Amino acid sequence: MDLAIAGKWALVCGASRGLGLGCTQALAYEGVNVFMVARRSDVLESAAAELRAQLGPKSAVQVVTCAQDITTEAGRAAVFASHADFDIVITNAGGPPTGNFRDWDRADWIRAVDANMLTPIALIQATVDGMAARGYGRIINITSSAVKAPIDTLGLSNGARSGLTGFVAGLARSPIAAQGVTVNNLLPGAFDTDRLKNIFQTASQKNGQEVEAIAAQRRKGIPAQRFGLPDEFGAVCAFLCSPLAGYITGQNILMDGGAYAGTF
Repeated sequence: MDLAIAGKWALVCGASRGLGLGCTQALAYEGVNVFMVARRSDVLESAAAELRAQLGPKSAVQVVTCAQDITTEAGRAAVFASHADFDIVITNAGGPPTGNFRDWDRADWIRAVDANMLTPIALIQATVDGMAARGYGRIINITSSAVKAPIDTLGLSNGARSGLTGFVAGLARSPIAAQGVTVNNLLPGAFDTDRLKNIFQTASQKNGQEVEAIAAQRRKGIPAQRFGLPDEFGAVCAFLCSPLAGYITGQNILMDGGAYAGTF
């Protein structure tokens, strides 16, 4: 299927690994020029080099990197100083640490809200009016299935990402909806990423169980009996970025292998 987005420009945050990389690859394979942002220069450049190799020397797709912390004002300024106008924006930042809410102080909450709510809003603020003026725009926020089904130990994430979800619900239904701009959230469940491995490792250190035993227990709770793949996530992201998904906006699209048992 031709998604008709070749030649467009996409800003992808957290693009060097995991779900961010999955989205980057899927967009690039569709002919989208990708502006990859991540904090670690070495990991970012390695991912970009591999992607360029996969695309091949005859590809017209531009793969641009910017090693910055997108959750800081300086990082965002560096990104937009390099490239100002984007047709697609994928917001994505690492989730805050797990734990017991009794142990979190104000600084912990501020960091979580800043990274997982205020940063996406700042990126949207910097790009949405340009998208509306050009008559096309796609904003995808990578959030979490915990927005739909909160998890006790992910309190920082639950709070910050739910705030973003509420903001997006209003924004998506504002006049930009009639100007060709859609805003949606992708809610990943358990995907085979470094983030999930780190969660299992932390749990192992706390309770003494083997990491694989913890992983196996988690898989049993998923009807699909497996973890998701970043490629699968990227494919859905790319579709939402296309004109074919122009009638989808303000939605929270859950990808969790059926783990959420509710009807709505």
